[in-house]
Amino acid sequence: MYIPILYQDNELVAVCKPNNVLVHHSAMANNQQNERSLIQYLKEQLGHPLYPIHRLDRKTSGVLVFAKQKEQVHVFQELFLSHQIQKTYKGLVRGFTLERGSIDSPVKGRDANVHKPAITHFSTLKQYQIPIAVGPYPTSRYSLIDLQPQTGRLHQLRIHMNKLSHPLIGDPKYGDRFHNRMFAERWNCNKLFLHAASLIFPHPFLAKEIQIIAPCPPHWNLVLTALESLKI
Repeated sequence: MYIPILYQDNELVAVCKPNNVLVHHSAMANNQQNERSLIQYLKEQLGHPLYPIHRLDRKTSGVLVFAKQKEQVHVFQELFLSHQIQKTYKGLVRGFTLERGSIDSPVKGRDANVHKPAITHFSTLKQYQIPIAVGPYPTSRYSLIDLQPQTGRLHQLRIHMNKLSHPLIGDPKYGDRFHNRMFAERWNCNKLFLHAASLIFPHPFLAKEIQIIAPCPPHWNLVLTALESLKI
């Protein structure tokens, strides 16, 4: 599998992570030890190891940044801890969302017994109402949104949108199985519609602002084009 390189310098490599690829093997994914990870693909592709600075869920696509030297990881992680990195995701959710909104609701950390503060901001980009019945309603509604997490908890965006009754399409854990089934049957698409679209941050070694943008995967264009054509 070829992994698209979005940005590279002496310290960093930024890639566009595909859907349904593990970043690296861990105890949380011990049932997938035979599955190749993103780190393995990149080591073969680039000829040297890389060290992840942050994480994306297995099912999430988009911008992921790696350090070339292990000892530099903490320098870049400090940007996340000090909220100097602006992260923007795109999501397709069930229902019509507000024009803008925020949710401040604790989310369980990687230690499942501890809830930690979590804040997500969102804005609506487009809305679709289509003449396809799902459940008791004669039409279905969807919103294309931007999401900006202020914190970085495990599954934060997926949990928060579900709490707002606007679950992400294709989410097998927190989503709406009826709408997920419709997308799978009509468009042969069961992937999660959550994409890390951009990162903006001050580069600690180059002393300049870096913006990295990842185009959405092909299934986004297919489905959004279909929704637009059906829109009423």
